[in-house]
Amino acid sequence: MQSNAEVIGAKPQALKSRSSLYFIWRGILADRYALVGSLILSLVALAALLAPWIAPFDPTVSFPRLRLQGIGTPDHLLGLDHQGRDMLSRLIWGARTTLFAGITPVFLSALCAIPLGLIAAWNEKFGSVIMRVMDVLFAFPMVLLAIMLAAFMGPGMVNMIIALTIVLLPYNTRVVYVAAQQERNSSYIEAAIASATPTPKILFVEMLPNVVAASIVYSTTIVGNIIITAAGLSFLGLGVQAPTAEWGIITSDGRQYLFNAAHISLLPGIAIMVVVVAFNLLGDTLRDALDPRTRLSLARNKSVPKSDTGDN
Repeated sequence: MQSNAEVIGAKPQALKSRSSLYFIWRGILADRYALVGSLILSLVALAALLAPWIAPFDPTVSFPRLRLQGIGTPDHLLGLDHQGRDMLSRLIWGARTTLFAGITPVFLSALCAIPLGLIAAWNEKFGSVIMRVMDVLFAFPMVLLAIMLAAFMGPGMVNMIIALTIVLLPYNTRVVYVAAQQERNSSYIEAAIASATPTPKILFVEMLPNVVAASIVYSTTIVGNIIITAAGLSFLGLGVQAPTAEWGIITSDGRQYLFNAAHISLLPGIAIMVVVVAFNLLGDTLRDALDPRTRLSLARNKSVPKSDTGDN
């Protein structure tokens, strides 16, 4: 059996060699809800990537004689819509558009928010200007601001992504700003300042790893809301335009047929709900996996077997 001194001496090397992906993987495996969420998202993402090969029909091809046929129609497992288009094919192709419209604004807003939040926390003058601009955007409810910007710029995928990126920017910037302020007065930052470390290196090398986790966790939990908002914009005619397959558009197409063909709106609505819940299930696990204090505890528990802790 190993002695305590040998185990303790092995800890620093073990802790140093483990990456963020290791802790994310361990966290997902340890949390059954996060595991379910990750499996759902993996299946949806895989279906979206393989849409040209696994979709039974082209999403724009119609079968007029079979329009409004329900679930279980021969050769059309999930039925057909009001124009006779295969629902399963439209849902598979719609997953590609929906995920892209939901994830891209979150990614772009994080890219902008991280440097803005770091600079705002480091420099009070710039910080006051940046955060006052963010406060102006905070004054508008997220959905109403997205509708206003999308209506002003016009319908379309690109304009919708720009509108959603602007809407998300103040929220993500605030998260980064608060996390950076907490790190600003830490001892390692004071040591870096005392050693005349250049400011860019302090911000983007020393502080960034401890701040980016907050942005990633927030971004993961907000993807679901953005998917709903993007689907809502498409539902209102301000986002993705027909005949492109997108879950919001498909839901909008079926609202006139709820009493005789409810599956047209029901199926994409369920798909949106499942994906949103799956993203939310991953939020807590990513927070624990990317928090340096939590990952240190996880690594120590893994490094020291319980049977060895009392041996000499």
